[in-house]
Amino acid sequence: MDIGEFREFGKAAVDYIADYFETIRDRQVMPDVKPGYLEDLIPKDAPNNGESWQEVLQDLDRIIMPGITHWHSPNFHAFYPSANSFPGIVGEMLSAGFGCIGLSWIASPAYTELEVVTMNWLGKMIGLPEEFLNCSDGPGGGIIQGSASEVTFIALLAAKERKVAELKAQNTTLTESEIKGKLIAYSSDQSNSSVEKAGLLGSMPMRLLPADENGILRGTVLAKAIEEDKRKGLIPCYVVANLGTTPTCAFDSLEEFGPICQKEGIWLHVDAAYAGTAFVCPEYRYLCRGVEYADSFNFNPHKWMLVNFDCSAMWVKNAKYLVEAFNVERIYLEDAHKGMAPEYRHWQIALGRRFRALKLWFVMRIYGVEGIQKHVRHHISLAKHFSELVGKDNRFEVCSLSMGLVCFRLKGMTHSQKHC
Repeated sequence: MDIGEFREFGKAAVDYIADYFETIRDRQVMPDVKPGYLEDLIPKDAPNNGESWQEVLQDLDRIIMPGITHWHSPNFHAFYPSANSFPGIVGEMLSAGFGCIGLSWIASPAYTELEVVTMNWLGKMIGLPEEFLNCSDGPGGGIIQGSASEVTFIALLAAKERKVAELKAQNTTLTESEIKGKLIAYSSDQSNSSVEKAGLLGSMPMRLLPADENGILRGTVLAKAIEEDKRKGLIPCYVVANLGTTPTCAFDSLEEFGPICQKEGIWLHVDAAYAGTAFVCPEYRYLCRGVEYADSFNFNPHKWMLVNFDCSAMWVKNAKYLVEAFNVERIYLEDAHKGMAPEYRHWQIALGRRFRALKLWFVMRIYGVEGIQKHVRHHISLAKHFSELVGKDNRFEVCSLSMGLVCFRLKGMTHSQKHC
């Protein structure tokens, strides 16, 4: 494919996407296909000779589109909100077009430089303390990861290495493997499945503690569990607090968790994957009180902030713990700019990275803070309106209303059937 054909194909693809959004309301949300449907529609082997882009685009419509679940249809009510916007899509296209691999500052300086700026903008937009920002004088900073699942795991690994180093510095008689075998983590039984998975991947048992009737994990429950485990000879290491749980969008109290974690030397990670976008609106920042106690904080602009997947914003109070956990140097990665800008490869699992900051920058510039605030407030107003409609229907009852999430159920169900 030459430049001329690329122009034609690219323009046709943009038109296809635009047409898709114009007709998405009328499309059936869930496909009718069954597992393995595609196998009978395409050849068993790749073509020997190249085909035209027109044929490929036709097959996209004929073969792929019937298997697409339309997440952005107004009739889609499953899983979770998946953000999207035209500025984000264009940013994603340009990132793919540049095709750089951001494995170091020199590999493409704009990758790092724009990420530093956008994470400062974003941190200020949601009211994070300055110590979490790249522009502060301290060791904190922000990075864009792929997902909250990834962030929870990365923070767990950093917490593990910090705790091992801390205990070894105290001249403990335990070996490193013995220390790691005693570490334990905590979160709410309302937390996302990825929190438990982080414990599995990081070989650190994740103890899921019971939330109260409002879906909130109380500090007293956490403190009791920590004391129980210490008596068993275990070493509390990591706590994941939820600001917006998956089932009901409940908010744990950082003001309750913070002093406990600080006293015990436990890494406090805040998972605000969905609800964190709401902190763009000052009237909801009270739900984030106590964030100064956190060691790491995460939310996903790709869930509610108009930035298409994947874009997960992570901030740490002290980036050295990430670097110490993930730093592996090789001669082919050296350059003359060490210490002058963040080397994000030391803040993540992968070596390379995509230019995710570009789509985030586009969204923030084109919508502006006020545009994003308007978007959030509109969604919350729709949730309140829906809750009122449900309340007027004597067949249903509202279980909870938080942010853009309304949980409701049929009246008269048995206890075992009552799932909001």
